[in-house]
Amino acid sequence: MYLFLTGDSSALSNWSYTNNPSIAILIVLFSLLIVVYLMNLLIGLLNIAIEEDNNRVSYLIQKAEILAEIELFYLLPHQRRWQTWFPEVIHYYADVDKTRTEIERLIEKGEWDTKEQEFTEMRKNLLDILKIKHDPIDNKVILKKLDKLEELEKTYDKTLDKLEKLEESDKEKLEKLEKLEKLLEEIRAK
Repeated sequence: MYLFLTGDSSALSNWSYTNNPSIAILIVLFSLLIVVYLMNLLIGLLNIAIEEDNNRVSYLIQKAEILAEIELFYLLPHQRRWQTWFPEVIHYYADVDKTRTEIERLIEKGEWDTKEQEFTEMRKNLLDILKIKHDPIDNKVILKKLDKLEELEKTYDKTLDKLEKLEESDKEKLEKLEKLEKLLEEIRAK
């Protein structure tokens, strides 16, 4: 069977297809069944691979990239100016509970307040509407950042100590080498 899968039909060469139509039917059925089986196997493996990357954010990002490409390269300039296709304001519906939980999660992780502070007014309005009390100068967030800084300081101190030890050992080795060179010079001088 393996040889037949690879295209070698020498195992069936003793029988002629014209005298035995049943062999021809079996060969065709075998080929079709193997094709269907391999396609199902491929679809199953592909489905597993897709499920790993299947999230809403990547879908929306890819959709936005495709739409931007279409708008840039496939539309004429007068089509890009149509207000019905490209309105000034886009209204987006978001579930209040999901939005509240997501914002609270971002605040807990410390990702809500970024260095850039884009859309600060919109952020304040959103927090007021959702009735979320958030102080950007919160003790918890500051303590977490301080803990991270202390950990970094400890690692830097450790590496600095290691470097100092290496430097001391290098100095000792250099001194020994210099002494050996002096001894060699004295021996050569004799």
